[in-house]
Formats: sequence, structure tokens, C-alpha cells
Amino acid sequence: MRKCVAAAALVLCLLLVGCGNVFDGHYTSVKPHEQQNTLSDNQNVSASNYDQLCSALETLVKSGQTEGVIGIAEYDEDRVTEDINRAITKITKENPIGAYAVKSVRFEKGTRAGKAALLVDVEYIHTRADILKILHATGMEAAGSLIRNALEQCEADLVLLIRDYEQTDFVQLVENYAFEYPQLVMEQPAVAANVYPESGDDRVVELRFTYQTSRDSLRNMRQQVKPVFESAMLYVSGDGEQREKYSQLYSFLMERYDYQIAGSITPTYSLLRHGVGDSRAFATVYGAMCRQAGLECMMVSGTRDGESWHWNIICVDGVYYHVNLLEDNFHLRKDTQMSGFVWDYSAYPACGVEPVE
Repeated sequence: MRKCVAAAALVLCLLLVGCGNVFDGHYTSVKPHEQQNTLSDNQNVSASNYDQLCSALETLVKSGQTEGVIGIAEYDEDRVTEDINRAITKITKENPIGAYAVKSVRFEKGTRAGKAALLVDVEYIHTRADILKILHATGMEAAGSLIRNALEQCEADLVLLIRDYEQTDFVQLVENYAFEYPQLVMEQPAVAANVYPESGDDRVVELRFTYQTSRDSLRNMRQQVKPVFESAMLYVSGDGEQREKYSQLYSFLMERYDYQIAGSITPTYSLLRHGVGDSRAFATVYGAMCRQAGLECMMVSGTRDGESWHWNIICVDGVYYHVNLLEDNFHLRKDTQMSGFVWDYSAYPACGVEPVE
């Protein structure tokens, strides 16, 4: 009886080793299977060189297919194993979609219609639906437009295939957009960004946006503040002087409530609907209202008496001035009048300096 058990164990061991050799080391685990001499004809694809192998694998991965057959009847038999291994490395390490979506690629040699072929088996990290919904963008400007649209729609995630990729701080990009368009972005989400692969001209960028407020609530908030921004534009319509329009928008915003100074995760909504806001909320909303009215207005991030603070820089007849909304009145300041304030002087124009003609 012991001899029978030992013999059975030996046979099982040999079978497992045999399977490992058939798969040429590309199976991360060995699964029991029935040995087949003929492969199913899932895809009518043939390859006779390395580039064609790469193209066949890329087509398989882009469509999210889990298996396919590649005819190799005209392939140099001495090179096919080495080349398919190289092609698998390229698709999983260098190809953007492969690096993003594929966990492993395994292959088995066999025949199709009596001719040599490879059965390719792909295991994915992401689903076929995830792959098919990847958006394509050429250049970072086009990618930025898609990201802004996702923020406006309060999407939870976004995956982009970016051609001509450039290194980008996506967290900063989102923050900048939230500052520039507070009428559209009610809550600045936390951003997680992954880029695949680590190098190359074309990359897949996976972005995840985490909000504390529900999507429906954020969209409802945006609808509620929209009339306020529209009213602000009407408030300064006409051919008035620049300084007068800046002052009118200051009055429109500052006289709306007897404000409570406090922070909020939905700063625009809290400021315009409930009269609660901090210096950042005032500066971003005022800046957006000015720009909608065709007036130049920047938001400055810095400190006041050692504490984080935000204010604006506006341009009146070619001269820049600081405006700190949380003062008693609309007062234009030169750089020399900003005692107690600290900011990155190189990032903003000099204020109170007459333009050189």
C-alpha cells in the first residue's frame, strides 16, 4: 500500500513539473488542466516576428480579452519562446494599458487547425469595463480639460491614456482649478494619482477623487450658487470704470451677510448661502466674480501676522493692487503697505508700480 501511495505521488509530481515547462514560467501558479493538442480558435491572428507578437498581445489587452490564439506556423521555432517572453514583458511593463490593467500573461504551445499556435491567457487587475472606459487625450492640455470636466461632474474616478505625457502634479492641478472656478467646484476632493508605466511618452493616469459630500448634494449646491454669480455679473454690467466695478463687486459680496468667519469643506456654498467663510473662501469667490465680469483678479496665498491667509491682487488701469476683503472697506494697497503680510513675491506682479510706457 505504501509503495502505491509513493508511486502516485511521484506521478503527480512529474505531471506538475511537466505543466510548468509547458507554460514556460509565466504561470504564477500551476492549475490542474487537461492536456490539449489543439487550441481553440478564439482569434484569427498570426505572427511571424517579434513586432507582430507584440501587436497581437496589445490588441488582446486593449480589448480586455482574457484569452486568444496566435498562429506561429511561419515563426522561427528556435526564437518563438524567447520572443513571446520579451513581448509579454513589453506589454506588462512598457505598454500603458498593459501596465495599468494586466496582472500576468501566460502562454501554452499547441496547434490550431494542425498548425503551430500559442494559446495566450491574460489575468487582469482591472476589469474589461475599466479598460474600455479609458478616455484618450493628446497632450496635457487636453488631459486637463477632461480632468476639469470630471471635477465639474463630481466623478469619483477618471482614467486617461495621455499621448505626449508630461510630468504633472495632479493634486496641485485640481487645487488650482478649485481656486479658479469656485462656482463650479463646490468641494475640493482629496486626489490619489497613479501613473503607468513609470516612463514613456504615453502613459495611463488613474485618478481617484474622494469627497466628503455626496455627488447629488454637490450638484444641488452648485445650482443654488449659480444665480448668485449671475446676479454679480448683472450688478456690474455696463461701461463703468474698472475701479468702480471692482468696488461694486466688493459691495455685492461683502454686504450680502453679516458674515461668520469660519472654514468649510464646501466654501463657496457656505459663503454665499449661509454667510460662513474664511479668507480663502472670500478671495476665491471674489476672484471668480471679477473674472466673470472681465476684470483681472488673482488670489494670493500667504500669511498675515504668521497665520495662513488669502487675499486678492487686482489690476486698475494697468497698475496692480492688493485687496484684503476682510477689512472694513474697499482699500487698494501697494506692496509697501502690506505690513504683516508675507507671500511669494516672485509669483505675483509688483503692486503700486506705475506701468512703464
